[in-house]
Amino acid sequence: MSALHAEWTKAWTVPGTAWLLAGVVTLTPLLGVLAASSMAEGGDPARTSLLGVTLGQAAVVGLAVATVSGEYGTGMIRTTLTAVPRRLAVLRAKAFLVCMLTVAGGTAAVGASVAAGDALLPEGLSIAQGPVLRAAVGSVLYLALVGLLGVGVAALVRDAATAVGLVLGLLFLTPIVASLVSDPDWRERLLEWSPMTAGLAVQATVDLGSQPIGPWQGLGVLAAWASAALLAGAAALRLRDAS
Repeated sequence: MSALHAEWTKAWTVPGTAWLLAGVVTLTPLLGVLAASSMAEGGDPARTSLLGVTLGQAAVVGLAVATVSGEYGTGMIRTTLTAVPRRLAVLRAKAFLVCMLTVAGGTAAVGASVAAGDALLPEGLSIAQGPVLRAAVGSVLYLALVGLLGVGVAALVRDAATAVGLVLGLLFLTPIVASLVSDPDWRERLLEWSPMTAGLAVQATVDLGSQPIGPWQGLGVLAAWASAALLAGAAALRLRDAS
């Protein structure tokens, strides 16, 4: 608990935390408003309203990486590990903090996106509908898992710019690579294991059979990526020195 309290205090002494959270809360519904206002007939209303999650996740990645890599950049990590010698406790505290902040910001952002979709779309968008509720809750969980992915990668590579580049590349470039593959079977496999494509399948509410993977299965794929990154980051934190 003391490690979490320390991480909470450090997070709010850095101006970037508030700005990045504000980015999640504002950019996510903003893109959703633009998408909903120009949605073509026959689309997926929930997914369209929640399109801004693809933009808001960049701010989540920045928040997650800054929480870990920022201390390596300033050298404060030595002080942190001296105060809390159990290194895995430090990583757990950072991961829990990022998850907590992301869920709070993501809930506000997704709620605003759904409200905007309900106001702008001709057929409306009620969160009381089962598929819409699943898309909304799944989007918040998606953002939280992206944050945990960022924490793990940042603990592994330490450098902020490298960590941000790796996570954003993994999220945004794998679908592009998949689209360039000519073999349909391999293309589908790549999309099934792409953390962003698979994870965002949870937003689909219509024509689920056309999706490369099911909603909750896709979120499970992203959870597997985040778990692997956290395990690798934990191993690196335990085995390497603090410099």
